[in-house]
Amino acid sequence: MAPMPRDSAQTPTGRPDGLTHDTLAASVVMLFALTVVQRLIGFLRGVLFCRWLDAEQLGQWDMAFGFLMLAAPLAVLGLPGSFGRYVEHYRERGQLRPFLRRTGAAVAALTLLAVAVVAAGRVWFSELIFGNPEHTGLVLLLAAGLGVVIFDNAFGSLYTALRQVRFVSLAQLVNSAVFAGLGVVLVLAWAAQTAAVVIAFLAASCATVAMSATRWRRLWAAVPDAEADLPHRALWTKLAPFAFWLWVTNWLSNAFGMVDRFMIVHHAGLPAAEALHLVGQYHTARIFPMLLVGVTEMLAAVLTPHLSADWERGRRDEVSRRLVLTLKALGLGLAAACLAVLAIAPLLFGAVWQHRFGEGLAVLPWALVCAAWWGLAAVSYNYLWYAEGSRLIAAALAIGLVLNVALNVPLLPSLGLLGAALATAGARLAVLGLVWWFAWRQGMRIDGGLVLAALVPVAVCLAPWPGLLMVAALLLGIIPRVEYFNADEKKCLAEAFRDLWRRLREMAARPAAAAP
Repeated sequence: MAPMPRDSAQTPTGRPDGLTHDTLAASVVMLFALTVVQRLIGFLRGVLFCRWLDAEQLGQWDMAFGFLMLAAPLAVLGLPGSFGRYVEHYRERGQLRPFLRRTGAAVAALTLLAVAVVAAGRVWFSELIFGNPEHTGLVLLLAAGLGVVIFDNAFGSLYTALRQVRFVSLAQLVNSAVFAGLGVVLVLAWAAQTAAVVIAFLAASCATVAMSATRWRRLWAAVPDAEADLPHRALWTKLAPFAFWLWVTNWLSNAFGMVDRFMIVHHAGLPAAEALHLVGQYHTARIFPMLLVGVTEMLAAVLTPHLSADWERGRRDEVSRRLVLTLKALGLGLAAACLAVLAIAPLLFGAVWQHRFGEGLAVLPWALVCAAWWGLAAVSYNYLWYAEGSRLIAAALAIGLVLNVALNVPLLPSLGLLGAALATAGARLAVLGLVWWFAWRQGMRIDGGLVLAALVPVAVCLAPWPGLLMVAALLLGIIPRVEYFNADEKKCLAEAFRDLWRRLREMAARPAAAAP
């Protein structure tokens, strides 16, 4: 296997700069250890909200949350998203402090502007988000929370870029726990309405912002003074193109994630209340898939700074090899997760939710397929980011967004919710194919095993038990003339599992050795 990144950052002179970081192996292990707990909390919270809120209130919450996720990165022009790419770049050159100071000031100014715009245009935003101009009070609440969400996302991007993955995972866990606990209390003790859920979510974001700010006061003292001048022109001419295309990519990605619900609200030909009811049905089908998407996006964020370090050192073949191996393993993991979801879904939709969301259950397989393709594309973006190809990601998402709208126009009125799910699935597949084609043209290796990684979740979702047999056969390598993992990848996986097993044994042995 390739050597892991250094255990402490070095300045250009070779001197440690005081900002230690987690290795890639430790980051991934910690990520999944805490993510399991976090996602379990989030899943239970979603189950309870679906039990206590009716479909219309669920639809309002879905649209409100989607707006925050769309507006937060849009407002700050992609600057926090650039941390994962350029923190390592300026750290190596001894210019990290001025880089963070200037980008932080820009993020703060843009945040104030965004909050003011949403508050001033609350009637228009109410019509846009909910299809009804009467929800201005809820829009004001969203405007106040938008600033909190922006700072929460910015801190998360910064700590991930600094490879402080353990803290990021812990903060996400705290956020989920506070959101779940306070949300349950407000829904039961105050009102089973969207406002209660929004308040709980914003309070959880405030808690993680406070955690991040407190930790940053100590970390900032460890950032060394600039060892080389960083002119404003040099900073922004380098950062602006990447940030702009990342901003476009974020907007397109989030708009892509919301377009099916916006089409339901504005194009299904239904009154606002009935449209939100249909969005609520769709929300129940997306609870499981969004858990999978969240895990894959966190994995993508963890990979970015580690593989970026390899790219900066000229090891581009190694970046391609590690990324392709990650995608293949992820494809099988997503397929297994989809099978588990399909196995327990009838119990959840029946016994727990009392058969109130039948339309959501009907489109669940296609929602899972969309999540698998979304997750594979999110991890694949890394290669194009390293190759300064952010505009290619934006192009793929723009094509997918247009295709999604074009497919929804005929399918949504005729097939209802199934039409929206099918339109989204077709657009997601198009985006994944385009991203891989662009990456191949930039030097990433695409083989038959990677194509199978995209097809396996479809087989599992549409034919669960035959799909499970296919997954097992691919893992065992018993299908003639079909090679999922090549010989080098199998060797790499074996070494990784041996290393992980050794680490787990060492961790288990430490308490025993300390007991006497």
